Amino acid sequence: MDKYMMIFRNTPTSEDAYQSMSPEEMQASLAQWNAWIGGIAAQGKLIGSEALEHTGKIVTGTKKVVTDGPYVESKELVSGYLIMHADSMEEAVENSKGCPIYDIEGSLEVRKIMVF
Repeated sequence: MDKYMMIFRNTPTSEDAYQSMSPEEMQASLAQWNAWIGGIAAQGKLIGSEALEHTGKIVTGTKKVVTDGPYVESKELVSGYLIMHADSMEEAVENSKGCPIYDIEGSLEVRKIMVF
C-alpha cells in the first residue's frame, strides 16, 4: 500500500466563501470536513491531516532570501493537506471526491509520495 498526499487549494472565490460564512455555516462546514476525514480514518487509511495558517515565510535561492508569503491574493493558496494510505492513485482520487473543498470552488491535488 502506498502513501498519497491530498493538497487543498483555496482560490480567491473560495476564500471569499469562507469569509462570508455565518458562524452556523462555518460549524456546518467543519462538520462536513470532520465527516469526510473521519470516513477515511474509519477505513484505517488516514495518516494525518492538518489545515495551514494563511501566512508564512518563503525562503528562496542559494542566498536563502526570506520573504513574507504566501498571499491570499495569489491565484491559489495551499490551505491544508491530508496523507493517506491507498492501493492506487485511482483509490486516492476516489476518496478525494467527498472533500468539502469542492463546495466552495476550491481544488484538491492528489500526489503519490515517493519512496527513497
